[in-house]
Amino acid sequence: MRSNSMKKAVIGICPVCDNKLKVTQLSCRRCGTTISGEFELDKFDHLNKEQKYFAEIFIKNRGNIKEIEKELGVSYPTVRKFLDEVIEALGYREEAKKDSVNQTDILDKLSKGLITSEKALKLLNGEEV
Repeated sequence: MRSNSMKKAVIGICPVCDNKLKVTQLSCRRCGTTISGEFELDKFDHLNKEQKYFAEIFIKNRGNIKEIEKELGVSYPTVRKFLDEVIEALGYREEAKKDSVNQTDILDKLSKGLITSEKALKLLNGEEV
């Protein structure tokens, strides 16, 4: 078995222009077979080194923000910033942002008495009103 220190990580972002890279050739170390074409990288291959490290720490700590803060030696806002960067790099930013804004709107209307709690609950659950 080869040591991990000898392996080079796949990069998913162009170091020149920051655009996503595509794989155009695969080869077998054992028999030398080479396959050419266009192959898609996994979403996680598009994360930079720091984002991959944060994702690993996040998973290791089961998403427990307090434990992540302690392990990385950073504050809650910094953990949230790192998490938002990973979410965006994975392509989920807009979707998550829309949901968050929509929920805030609904709760704001509820607190102002503009909608009932029943209507707020239905809206938060994505039901038609």
